Amino acid sequence: MARNKEALLLLIDVGPSMHSVLPQLQKVCSMLLQKKLIYTKYDEVGVVLFGTEDTNNDLTTEVGGYQHVVVLKNIKVVDGDIVDALQELPRGTVDGDFLDAVIVGMDMLIKKFGETSKGKKRLCLITNAQCPIKDSFEGTKEEQVTTIAKQMTVHGMRMESIILRGKLIQDANKKIMDENDRLLNIFSKETSTRLLYVEDSVSLFGALKTRNVTPSSIFRGDLELSPKLRIKVMVYKKTVEEKFPTLKKYSDKAPPNDKSATHEVKVDYEYKSSEDNDKVVPPDQRIKGYRYGPHIVPISAAEWDAVKFKPEKGVKLLGFTDSSNVLRQQYMKDVNIFIAEPGNTKAILAISALARAMKEMSKVAILRCVWRQGQGNVVIGALTPNVSDRENIPDSFYFNVLPFAEDVREFQFPSFTNFPPSWQPNEQQLEAAANFIKMQDLAPQGSEEVLLPDFTPNPVLERFYHYLELKSKHLDAAVPPLDDTLKKITEPNTDLLLQNKSVIDTFRRSFELRENPRHKKSRRLLREKWSVSNEEEGKGGITAQPANLIEYTSTVKVENIWDLTPVHDFEAMISRRDSPDWVIKAIKDMKNKIFDLVEDSHEGDNYPKALECLVALRKGCILEQEPKQFNNFLRHLCNFCQEKNLRSFCEYLDSKGLALISNTEAADSEVSDVEAKNFLVKHEPEVE
Repeated sequence: MARNKEALLLLIDVGPSMHSVLPQLQKVCSMLLQKKLIYTKYDEVGVVLFGTEDTNNDLTTEVGGYQHVVVLKNIKVVDGDIVDALQELPRGTVDGDFLDAVIVGMDMLIKKFGETSKGKKRLCLITNAQCPIKDSFEGTKEEQVTTIAKQMTVHGMRMESIILRGKLIQDANKKIMDENDRLLNIFSKETSTRLLYVEDSVSLFGALKTRNVTPSSIFRGDLELSPKLRIKVMVYKKTVEEKFPTLKKYSDKAPPNDKSATHEVKVDYEYKSSEDNDKVVPPDQRIKGYRYGPHIVPISAAEWDAVKFKPEKGVKLLGFTDSSNVLRQQYMKDVNIFIAEPGNTKAILAISALARAMKEMSKVAILRCVWRQGQGNVVIGALTPNVSDRENIPDSFYFNVLPFAEDVREFQFPSFTNFPPSWQPNEQQLEAAANFIKMQDLAPQGSEEVLLPDFTPNPVLERFYHYLELKSKHLDAAVPPLDDTLKKITEPNTDLLLQNKSVIDTFRRSFELRENPRHKKSRRLLREKWSVSNEEEGKGGITAQPANLIEYTSTVKVENIWDLTPVHDFEAMISRRDSPDWVIKAIKDMKNKIFDLVEDSHEGDNYPKALECLVALRKGCILEQEPKQFNNFLRHLCNFCQEKNLRSFCEYLDSKGLALISNTEAADSEVSDVEAKNFLVKHEPEVE
């Protein structure tokens, strides 16, 4: 068998105790083969059932025994027939003996591929391990299992076991289950394979790895701790995003009877002169250009190659730092794993010693990495110790790429503590929110965590594979609804919501949500509409409108502040996010509008409207972290009123409690609370 091909033998328990989960098993096993048809169509697959009423296997004929074990499909290249067979598994009538099924499976692999350790031969046992196995004719059951496991290793076989427990089984004999768990654990240790316990249908989908990706190293060489100290290591990808298979262009122009036709579509490009559209420009006359201001700077391939940074391949230690200094949100890409060179005892001991010392001291290492010769960039990352808790798995390190200064995006938001008390959540709201969070805990005390990454499949990919299989049989097949099991990943748990209805109702009552009917058909969400602060409410002169928690803007984009609705226009303009210039323009236009209202006022008739505009400007400057804009403007406005004999407007503002923006409201403000409140007092007219 070729090195990159796999022979997989599914050993499936179909006994009475498994009937409740067979529908999910059928889906999972079918999905496994559907992916093989896409990614590894030359892999070979066989299916063995145990717990059946009938018996059909070679060992029963040759040596006797091995009852109630049926070879449903012999080992062959994966095809649609095997997929169809797995979608209609028979229901057994007797308790299955998983050890008989394992021996039958080993016999099939040896007869198919001979006594060789080459190639990838994998057995996958799926059972609840709830039924007893027969006693051994010689020695104990443990000795028998150890012998079988060693024979697996000799013949290059591996066996992973998926044990269905928890919610998937009902009554069970704990003594029998404990014994079977011990035996299966021997298989896991001797063959260095997985022993997985599954509690629900979602975990079952993720437990059976539908696509096994052969790990390939991205670096082999020395981890250089100093010029005189190096450790031989190998680096592999630990996590990689699974993406959709590549969809290729397909041509149906080839004759249907032509078996040699590939149906591939080849694309060629021609570059033509802008001056003469009929003239083709050859490659040696083409050059890339980069825009630099209004100009385009041509750079040849030779020049670009000379400019490129060409570091030498290698992994070097830059130093150590406390693990608390490396934050989780700074991780940039997929996780890599550093392991010692296999078989190199000194390297294994050195990595283990370093990892354990770093863990004890809560340190991480900062590395400079160039994975291959000719790589155009240098990677800086954090090396985190991964101390193993199993004897047969050595210690290792996890490596995460860290950002450079250009990669970091800083987003600053005003703190709740800077807002008036009326805008901050009270104790009742905090308690309601805390209970709402606890209600949806995925790892409640005394229970296994649900939606673990290792056992949660990607519902988008799973649905795609299922539809592709339907489409292969029926070209006009409609897209099926999302599978019930996958819905448990994409939708909240309905039982959990019903059980905690009172918690949800309390949370809903604690936070009032209002819809703006005027802007109901708007396309995008905007921030809440600002109302007047508690300071202004306390003076009693300014009527605060209730602030909607969810506010919409009209589809018409406001570009100017008009006389009729200046506050509304200002809020709409400052909320636009299609360009940062709108914030600057909104503040500038509102300042001009306030000046016009004050200057054109007759006996104070425009003062209330000017105050509303000032309040809106103040809120907007706090929100956009522009306190200096408002403070400087208010100072300038007051000086203007003093010069133009409009002191009555300053007195009006003082009576309504308008103040500068203090540094407790906005961190960028240089004005203290006392200075902010006493500002207008300083501008009162002197008594002559």
